[in-house]
Amino acid sequence: MAVDEQKSSSGPEGKVWSLCKMPFWQSSNGSSSSSSSSSMHNNNVYQQNNSQQLGVRSTTHSPNVSTMAKSFLPTRRRLRLDPPNKLYFPYEPGKQVRSAISIKNTSRSHVAFKFQTTAPKSCYMRPPGGILAPGESLIATVFKFVEPPENNERPVDQKSKVKFKIMSLKVKGEMDYVPELFDEQKDQVAVEQILRVIFLDPERPSPALDKLKRQLAEAEAALEARKKPPEDTGPRIVGEGLVIDEWKERRERYLARQQVEGVDSV
Repeated sequence: MAVDEQKSSSGPEGKVWSLCKMPFWQSSNGSSSSSSSSSMHNNNVYQQNNSQQLGVRSTTHSPNVSTMAKSFLPTRRRLRLDPPNKLYFPYEPGKQVRSAISIKNTSRSHVAFKFQTTAPKSCYMRPPGGILAPGESLIATVFKFVEPPENNERPVDQKSKVKFKIMSLKVKGEMDYVPELFDEQKDQVAVEQILRVIFLDPERPSPALDKLKRQLAEAEAALEARKKPPEDTGPRIVGEGLVIDEWKERRERYLARQQVEGVDSV
């Protein structure tokens, strides 16, 4: 029996069992663990070096990144327009028609604005530009000559190829407006809006047409008010603060008349 057991243990099955009792991966565990630990160490060193390089790159190129990010940000509006993105004109072929737009300064500083158009020969603006104080507003009038249609069609409620552009520029305090301001500070100029031209049928009532008529009337009233000289409601001051009232003027006229009569009697 002992021989049989010894034979059985030394046979093929015994060899298989001995292999199972002593797993083959145990002998190679040391080398694999060392290689894995070394690879992990190398990987950590690589990641540290890479992070350091990335940190250096991020610090060196941060201004460019910030500049690029700012370029994608939308421009902050300085003006509020009404209508916001269109100019409505009554469609009258062969005539010069008018449109109106309200411009209000919504910023905390003085802002200069300027009109531009793709058709300067047939369009002009009144005023073409100006400077608005914080919270100040005005209604600008835009004039346009309507070309007669080529195929006798009326492009009512249709878009025109003519476009207008309103630009703004932040200025320091009150000053006289000159168009050269926009050439001297090109980097600070912002495009507020591109305005499209929309034709309206003057014979068909619409909210847009009613609003246009109301804005044109307000613009004309403001223009007439600017033309009138300011009324002098206070007392007239002559010389170094001498106030001449009505009673004193009447007395001087009376004395002058008495002198003339005395001369005539002599």
